[in-house]
Amino acid sequence: MTGRREGPLVRPAFRRLTAAWVSTNLGDSALYLMVAVWAKDLTGSDAQAALVFVVLGLPALCAPFLGQLVDRVSRRTAMIVVDLATATALLALLAVHDASRVWVLYTVTFLYGCAGYATAAAQSGLLRDMLPDQELATASGMFTTIDQALRLVSPLAGTALYVAAGPHAVVVLTASTFVVAAVVLATVRVAESRPERAEGEGYWSSLAAGVRFLRSEPVLARLTLVLAVGFGITGLSNVAIFPVLDQDLGVGASALGVVVPVQGVGAVVGGLLAARVVTRVGERATVVRGVLVLAAGMLVMLAVTLVPLPRTVALVVLAAGLAVAGLGIPWVVVGASTYRLRVTPADLQGRTSAAMNVAFNLPQTLVTLVGAGLLGVVDHRVLVAVAVVVLVAAAVVGRAPVRGESLRGSPERPAPVDGPTAQAVRG
Repeated sequence: MTGRREGPLVRPAFRRLTAAWVSTNLGDSALYLMVAVWAKDLTGSDAQAALVFVVLGLPALCAPFLGQLVDRVSRRTAMIVVDLATATALLALLAVHDASRVWVLYTVTFLYGCAGYATAAAQSGLLRDMLPDQELATASGMFTTIDQALRLVSPLAGTALYVAAGPHAVVVLTASTFVVAAVVLATVRVAESRPERAEGEGYWSSLAAGVRFLRSEPVLARLTLVLAVGFGITGLSNVAIFPVLDQDLGVGASALGVVVPVQGVGAVVGGLLAARVVTRVGERATVVRGVLVLAAGMLVMLAVTLVPLPRTVALVVLAAGLAVAGLGIPWVVVGASTYRLRVTPADLQGRTSAAMNVAFNLPQTLVTLVGAGLLGVVDHRVLVAVAVVVLVAAAVVGRAPVRGESLRGSPERPAPVDGPTAQAVRG
């Protein structure tokens, strides 16, 4: 026994990839909220400010094409090119000075969203090539924790810089974080698996290969369904939180600035614990537990609308419930993404990553839009109750027996290994 540390951080290549992830997430978290505020200040329109978030969600439709692209090239090179292209696109925002150029905000926001999907797909392939199976859960948990932690502090820093120095200062800061990430990625040394194409396979067939794999691998298909339904239905709670704060608690929508950071703290804690939970109970059971914890948090939200409590006490209870919900989210993400990384062939990593990201994001966007329309005709407490019921049902579906795997076990067939997939690559 040498007492040497184990885990992905002992690998220089992973440390550098993590540093690049921190840099881009720092800029990302600082920018996305500021752009909506900027659109509001330029136009005076709430609708045009909200349109920023709609445009940010549209790149999900491009995710399969982006996943197909990164599966055909060097993932490291793809990440470098995307980061530099993103920095260049962001600098176009320096030309925005009045409402006549608000279209530039929307265009850059769309390209920015596309870059996020491309980077996620490429990073998935790099992780698969860089780490052995037993370190994937730790790596996924670390990235999720970093993401959630930066979302606590970076939007506040970005907004403060916006107020103090104007939007162009935030743009320059964000663009610089992507340049830094590209420079760091250029130093990463990893033996990448070679892209492969099935003989005679056409473009559209290749494009759909990621979705086909998600459907054909029994456990992965089940997890994708749970993700789509479970995360999708939380769109109802996203809509209901405003009348809960305003009508039930009487504290106004501005209190969202208090409860959302508390949810973020719960998500950070969940990210720190996720790898340990995966190691103890397995990926699928981690997803099931995460969905149930999320349902418990939503149930607390419903309870504060039904049980009379002093205003301050009700706000504290609501914040605690959202913290519990936040705790469950990383368990779902890390459990599902770790299993996908482990069982997906190297040459399909980008496309399966893109397909699963669509399952994460698109249903929630659609349900949020539907929930917003229903809010005028359906009591918001009914929406929260429906979210709780559907989450519990999703957990039951996730826990049901799946051909080829017990809840605690691994697939009966071994995970596919391509090229240097399971090798420890030192940068």
